[in-house]
Amino acid sequence: MSDKLINISNISKIYKLGKVDVKALRRIDLQIREGEFITVMGPSGSGKSTLMNILGCLDTPTNGKYLLEDVDISQLNDNQLAAIRNKKIGFVFQNFNLLSRSNVYRNVELPLIYSNNNLGRKKKVLEAIDSVGLTDWISHRPSELSGGQKQRVAIARALSNDPSIIFADEPTGNLDSITGEEIIAIFQKLNKQGKTILMVTHEQEIARHSQKIIYLRDGLIGKKEKIDNPIDAEDHLKKMPRIEDRVN
Repeated sequence: MSDKLINISNISKIYKLGKVDVKALRRIDLQIREGEFITVMGPSGSGKSTLMNILGCLDTPTNGKYLLEDVDISQLNDNQLAAIRNKKIGFVFQNFNLLSRSNVYRNVELPLIYSNNNLGRKKKVLEAIDSVGLTDWISHRPSELSGGQKQRVAIARALSNDPSIIFADEPTGNLDSITGEEIIAIFQKLNKQGKTILMVTHEQEIARHSQKIIYLRDGLIGKKEKIDNPIDAEDHLKKMPRIEDRVN
């Protein structure tokens, strides 16, 4: 087996809008190794969301090859893609995407239900919730949670199936700076435990918590920047002024 968790080569994505071809991605090559923490940055329209959707098996490329754990994803049908998503991938979104009428436990349990994963289901759900520090909130619904707590639920949901990789799309976009830093601290902790993280963000400082930044522009990878000393979120939190101490 290759040492690369993800290996894409010559990936292109073309959307047809009437008679016009929109080239969202243009012959992208990218490798992600197990245990890496990588951030994708770029302006609106650069192809970030398209790349995330293809890597997350939510969409298929027009051309090129995508290997995930040596499985050729670019050749799979919709049902096969859904099976890959349920077993190998966890998603965390900017808007949380929680079920408003379900409590924390039910929201976290959802991927296990979709994948018919019944073996030790309750234990997996409880462990995922505990890993993000929400055991005392297990019976609460999203309307009773803060933004940071909602994102913790989303992370726990992403972890419930023990995925190979977690895709985080603007995970701090709806959060204040301190809460966002707390969420990044969770991702860094998960990464130290061996989880592979691929994050999209517009925030340069958030990106510098990762090990590598990939810059996209016009559907192309412009450059890749290795971060030798990523910002440690736990340490950074200790130095940040609390909201009540700030001067307006």
